[in-house]
Amino acid sequence: MATTRTATTHWEGSLLQGKGKVSLDSSKVGTYDINWPARAEQPNGVTSPEELIAAAHSACYSMAFSHGLAGQGYTVEDVDTRADVTFQPGEGITAIALTVKARVPGLSQEDFQAAAQDAKANCPVSQALKGVKNITLTAELV
Repeated sequence: MATTRTATTHWEGSLLQGKGKVSLDSSKVGTYDINWPARAEQPNGVTSPEELIAAAHSACYSMAFSHGLAGQGYTVEDVDTRADVTFQPGEGITAIALTVKARVPGLSQEDFQAAAQDAKANCPVSQALKGVKNITLTAELV
Protein backbone atom coordinates (compact mmCIF):
# COMPACT_ATOMS: atom_id res chain seq x y z
CA MET A 1 0.00 0.00 0.00
CA ALA A 2 1.44 3.38 -0.98
CA THR A 3 1.62 6.18 1.55
CA THR A 4 1.88 9.91 1.05
CA ARG A 5 3.43 12.27 3.56
CA THR A 6 2.88 16.02 3.45
CA ALA A 7 4.88 19.06 4.49
CA THR A 8 4.03 22.64 3.64
CA THR A 9 6.03 25.84 3.60
CA HIS A 10 4.88 29.43 3.94
CA TRP A 11 7.49 31.96 2.72
CA GLU A 12 7.46 35.75 2.96
CA GLY A 13 9.79 38.11 1.14
CA SER A 14 12.82 37.72 -1.08
CA LEU A 15 15.24 34.82 -0.91
CA LEU A 16 17.99 36.68 0.92
CA GLN A 17 15.89 38.79 3.32
CA GLY A 18 12.80 36.64 3.55
CA LYS A 19 11.80 33.99 6.03
CA GLY A 20 9.40 31.13 6.26
CA LYS A 21 8.03 28.21 8.18
CA VAL A 22 7.93 24.58 7.15
CA SER A 23 5.26 22.41 8.76
CA LEU A 24 5.41 18.64 9.03
CA ASP A 25 1.72 18.19 8.32
CA SER A 26 1.34 14.41 8.24
CA SER A 27 2.90 13.76 11.63
CA LYS A 28 1.99 17.13 13.12
CA VAL A 29 5.24 17.05 15.09
CA GLY A 30 6.08 20.65 14.44
CA THR A 31 6.54 23.79 12.46
CA TYR A 32 10.08 25.04 11.93
CA ASP A 33 11.54 28.38 10.91
CA ILE A 34 13.59 28.58 7.71
CA ASN A 35 15.62 31.37 6.11
CA TRP A 36 18.54 31.96 3.78
CA PRO A 37 21.19 32.64 6.46
CA ALA A 38 20.36 29.30 8.13
CA ARG A 39 20.79 27.60 4.77
CA ALA A 40 23.94 29.32 3.52
CA GLU A 41 25.69 30.41 6.73
CA GLN A 42 25.00 29.31 10.33
CA PRO A 43 21.81 27.60 11.58
CA ASN A 44 21.31 29.85 14.63
CA GLY A 45 18.34 27.76 15.77
CA VAL A 46 16.71 27.71 12.33
CA THR A 47 16.48 24.67 10.04
CA SER A 48 17.09 24.36 6.30
CA PRO A 49 15.99 22.11 3.45
CA GLU A 50 19.37 20.40 3.67
CA GLU A 51 18.93 19.58 7.35
CA LEU A 52 15.54 18.11 6.57
CA ILE A 53 17.09 16.05 3.76
CA ALA A 54 19.81 14.90 6.18
CA ALA A 55 17.13 13.79 8.64
CA ALA A 56 15.25 11.91 5.94
CA HIS A 57 18.38 10.26 4.58
CA SER A 58 19.77 9.15 7.95
CA ALA A 59 16.40 7.73 8.99
CA CYS A 60 15.80 5.94 5.70
CA TYR A 61 19.33 4.54 5.59
CA SER A 62 19.09 3.17 9.15
CA MET A 63 15.79 1.48 8.34
CA ALA A 64 17.04 0.00 5.06
CA PHE A 65 20.28 -1.21 6.63
CA SER A 66 18.48 -2.87 9.53
CA HIS A 67 15.93 -4.46 7.18
CA GLY A 68 18.61 -5.80 4.85
CA LEU A 69 20.54 -7.38 7.70
CA ALA A 70 17.38 -8.89 9.20
CA GLY A 71 16.64 -10.39 5.78
CA GLN A 72 20.03 -12.12 5.96
CA GLY A 73 19.13 -13.58 9.36
CA TYR A 74 21.05 -11.16 11.59
CA THR A 75 19.69 -9.49 14.70
CA VAL A 76 20.61 -5.82 14.70
CA GLU A 77 21.17 -4.46 18.20
CA ASP A 78 21.39 -0.84 17.07
CA VAL A 79 22.25 1.39 14.14
CA ASP A 80 23.34 5.04 14.43
CA THR A 81 23.47 6.96 11.16
CA ARG A 82 24.60 10.51 10.56
CA ALA A 83 24.00 12.32 7.28
CA ASP A 84 25.96 15.49 6.50
CA VAL A 85 24.42 17.33 3.54
CA THR A 86 26.63 19.99 1.94
CA PHE A 87 24.94 22.94 0.25
CA GLN A 88 26.96 25.30 -1.93
CA PRO A 89 25.15 28.52 -2.86
CA GLY A 90 24.94 28.78 -6.63
CA GLU A 91 25.55 25.05 -7.09
CA GLY A 92 23.06 23.33 -4.81
CA ILE A 93 23.58 20.15 -2.83
CA THR A 94 27.08 19.02 -3.70
CA ALA A 95 27.67 16.14 -1.30
CA ILE A 96 26.13 13.85 1.27
CA ALA A 97 28.33 11.96 3.72
CA LEU A 98 26.69 9.06 5.51
CA THR A 99 28.38 7.69 8.61
CA VAL A 100 26.96 4.57 10.21
CA LYS A 101 27.90 2.63 13.32
CA ALA A 102 26.07 -0.56 14.15
CA ARG A 103 26.16 -3.48 16.53
CA VAL A 104 25.26 -6.73 14.81
CA PRO A 105 26.38 -9.88 16.66
CA GLY A 106 27.93 -12.57 14.46
CA LEU A 107 28.31 -10.40 11.37
CA SER A 108 31.71 -10.38 9.66
CA GLN A 109 33.35 -7.11 8.69
CA GLU A 110 33.13 -8.07 5.00
CA ASP A 111 29.40 -8.84 5.18
CA PHE A 112 28.83 -5.68 7.22
CA GLN A 113 30.49 -3.51 4.58
CA ALA A 114 28.55 -5.22 1.78
CA ALA A 115 25.24 -4.71 3.60
CA ALA A 116 26.15 -1.08 4.35
CA GLN A 117 26.85 -0.37 0.68
CA ASP A 118 23.66 -2.14 -0.39
CA ALA A 119 21.59 0.01 1.96
CA LYS A 120 23.33 3.14 0.62
CA ALA A 121 22.49 2.19 -2.96
CA ASN A 122 18.96 1.04 -2.34
CA CYS A 123 17.28 2.99 0.45
CA PRO A 124 14.40 4.99 -1.07
CA VAL A 125 15.89 8.35 -0.07
CA SER A 126 19.25 7.43 -1.64
CA GLN A 127 17.32 6.53 -4.77
CA ALA A 128 15.53 9.89 -4.71
CA LEU A 129 18.84 11.74 -4.27
CA LYS A 130 20.67 10.17 -7.23
CA GLY A 131 21.21 13.65 -8.67
CA VAL A 132 23.77 14.31 -5.91
CA LYS A 133 27.03 13.21 -7.52
CA ASN A 134 29.01 12.70 -4.32
CA ILE A 135 27.33 10.47 -1.75
CA THR A 136 29.88 8.75 0.48
CA LEU A 137 29.60 6.18 3.22
CA THR A 138 31.78 5.38 6.21
CA ALA A 139 30.60 2.27 8.03
CA GLU A 140 31.87 0.92 11.34
CA LEU A 141 30.87 -2.37 12.92
CA VAL A 142 31.12 -1.97 16.68
